[in-house]
Amino acid sequence: SHNMSANITELHADNFEREVVNADLPVCIDFWAPWCGPCRMLSPVLDELAAEETGIKFCKVNVDEEPGLAAQFGVNTIPTLLFSKNGTLTGRTVGFRPKAELQKLIDEIKG
Repeated sequence: SHNMSANITELHADNFEREVVNADLPVCIDFWAPWCGPCRMLSPVLDELAAEETGIKFCKVNVDEEPGLAAQFGVNTIPTLLFSKNGTLTGRTVGFRPKAELQKLIDEIKG
């Protein structure tokens, strides 16, 4: 995970509240695992969006390392993206999504 984009915050049980619940911006959380093929496809798309988008914060949860967070949000298929605003979940997508589709979701949450 050390080659992760500088624009993406790695979430753990101990920083989740600070980074997501108390975030000033809307948050997009990528639940992923290293062994998951679709996750590896989605990763560069999110890196691009994280580099381009200023009004939203991008985070990742490795479900192997943080099964508790995955369970807390009912994530049983990966990749799952959760969108959160002011500490409230506003949306969820499951599986690989093309950049244009994610862009639309992001524009909506920022709007």
